[in-house]
Amino acid sequence: MMAFARVAIIGLGLIGSSIARAIKERLPQVTVTGHDASAEVRGIAGELGLCDTIAGDPVATVADADLVILAVPVGRMADAAVAIGPGLKPAAIISDVGSSKAGVADALAKALPDHVVIPAHPVAGTENSGPAAGFSTLFEGRWCIVTPAAGAPEDAVTALIGFWQALGAKVDIMGAAHHDMVLAVTSHLPHLIAYTIVGTASELEEVTESEVIKYSAGGFRDFTRIAASDPVMWRDVFLANKDAVLATLQRFNEDLTVLQQAIRRGDADKLEDWFTRTRAIRRSIIEQGQDDAAPDFGRKH
Repeated sequence: MMAFARVAIIGLGLIGSSIARAIKERLPQVTVTGHDASAEVRGIAGELGLCDTIAGDPVATVADADLVILAVPVGRMADAAVAIGPGLKPAAIISDVGSSKAGVADALAKALPDHVVIPAHPVAGTENSGPAAGFSTLFEGRWCIVTPAAGAPEDAVTALIGFWQALGAKVDIMGAAHHDMVLAVTSHLPHLIAYTIVGTASELEEVTESEVIKYSAGGFRDFTRIAASDPVMWRDVFLANKDAVLATLQRFNEDLTVLQQAIRRGDADKLEDWFTRTRAIRRSIIEQGQDDAAPDFGRKH
């Protein structure tokens, strides 16, 4: 299995900075170079010592890199790929961390037709953003989905899988289109709902003189956490994965109509059956170690 001696990270926000920290902690023999389009972010990353080298030029960043990870919003993937192209060595593997895969895979393949591109998505994150928000354990016990194109070199795919496993992640392989549908259900639609309900509450707040905020219960509080996520990143995700999101949203609207009718008709059995089945999903998530079973979601008081 090929090993990565030098890793370049383009984009030093939450995910990029967490990768850099995890490499430093778990793979200390690997040299890490980093770049961000923002001079301010590069300055913060330098002060934090995230990488062995922080470069102002993306071409210089990827020089001699065995693995290049694009950790930028999905809407900027193509531009980032074009920018690093002249500095890539022929044997370099290019990957990414985007939350949508089919569009990104196509964009990277077109921008870098002579290089090995293996898209990936570490399903991990927080509502915070920026280089100071990252931490080395972000990927521990979380899934990283790798979506290689047909004909991708097996040794390169194996190497990328080994890299993410070394950072503590569990790895699964699936097609890009299937990934996008799965994530539309598990991540993209929940974020869309959160952004919507918090926006609705913001309008209600004006009517109720801040009572919505003052008396927010746990459910609304959790929606606000999700809705605090990076707006640029999520803008790009919804545009990049619009087909899967719209299909999932249509199904959600249909289910919402069923519940609306059950409430209107006073159908207690329907409501209880629905809530019982959905509670089982929560229990399964806890059993698989994807969340905390402690009271109040493990919050410290």
